[in-house]
Amino acid sequence: MNSDNNRELTTLLMVDDDEDDQEFFKLALGTIREEITFTAAGNGQEAFDLLHTRTIMPDIIFVDMNMPLMNGFAFLEKIKATPHLEHIPVIMFSTSDEKHEIARAKSLGAVDFITKPARFNELCRLLQEKLDLYAKV
Repeated sequence: MNSDNNRELTTLLMVDDDEDDQEFFKLALGTIREEITFTAAGNGQEAFDLLHTRTIMPDIIFVDMNMPLMNGFAFLEKIKATPHLEHIPVIMFSTSDEKHEIARAKSLGAVDFITKPARFNELCRLLQEKLDLYAKV
């Protein structure tokens, strides 16, 4: 890992239809790391369009499971079937903690699954842990 003085900017995409969850997530990211470029999309189709047109190329993606137009599972299948996107680590980020849904997400290519915490400090801790594991900084 790079030292704090030499950190590169990490680009993160969050795919979630709940704007309050997006803001909560963005606030937590700002608390733990200043060197993150944050982009949000409201559903899997919007996110895939951004990625497919190369409008953004994130280092890591957090995706909610239940969304309109294209849910998290369909998004995961689509991104992992797209050669220029399949390498991006995707973490499923959902209110669910059902074992079969966690297993399905991982079988479709998710590197991890986080059940959305209710407490801000817990979200910060989880994000720090996952960024340390999967992001380039």
